[in-house]
Amino acid sequence: MPSAHRPTLAVFKFASCDGCQLTLLDAEDELLTLAGQVDVAYFLEASSRAVEGVYDLALVEGSITTAADAARIQEVRQRSRYLVTIGACATAGGIQALRNWANHAEFLSAVYARPDYLDSLATSTPISDHVAVDYELRGCPINKVQLLEVLRAFLHGIRPRLPDEAVCGDCKRRGTVCIWVARGVPCVGPVTHAGCGAICPAYERGCYGCYGPTGQPNVVALSEHLAASGVRLAEVQRALRNFNGYAPEFREASERLVDG
Repeated sequence: MPSAHRPTLAVFKFASCDGCQLTLLDAEDELLTLAGQVDVAYFLEASSRAVEGVYDLALVEGSITTAADAARIQEVRQRSRYLVTIGACATAGGIQALRNWANHAEFLSAVYARPDYLDSLATSTPISDHVAVDYELRGCPINKVQLLEVLRAFLHGIRPRLPDEAVCGDCKRRGTVCIWVARGVPCVGPVTHAGCGAICPAYERGCYGCYGPTGQPNVVALSEHLAASGVRLAEVQRALRNFNGYAPEFREASERLVDG
């Protein structure tokens, strides 16, 4: 039963794969505790219950890709005291932002038999391009532990305490040999926010940048060093243009490669 003293939580979805919402459901052992601390008023991925009104905390997944969604996020913002974006789509436009560098009409014609039925925008943009955002939690998908820290911080009225370090720190902690230094495999881990546990380098693959840019990353220096090491510019650009390719730090560095 809803309780008057429990803050209300709402979870909204825009253009996305739902993976970040599933991360919340994946917090199996912690869900019962969380359910006792908040009133889940709106979360269609988990329940058909939909309470109308103003929500104390809104978690927003997905990017803005249609005019209808651009209008809907304004309504969500008006109904949310605190708004937190979760995941690469909501914080950077997601993998669908790759179309921001291409011809949108050509994509529609190539993929859909009747593109005239669609009303998608030519760009995919993060939530912060449309409304004020109180906190951004990066990742594709987000990290369960980091999400629970965000929720804990909200309940206590404090800022989340999340490390602002690069993937390289996780590589060192798990004893993974640097694949860039040892094998020459291109890796954007030095400029990517930690959160995945450095999974890809552990399997001798370069970091894909799933958690977006870390604080004050020198992406230009990284791209220049990769190029000086013999990596083709097109390959460097491809490494930057991935799940978080439209994050300003990655986007500007990749566009510099084109312009340069």
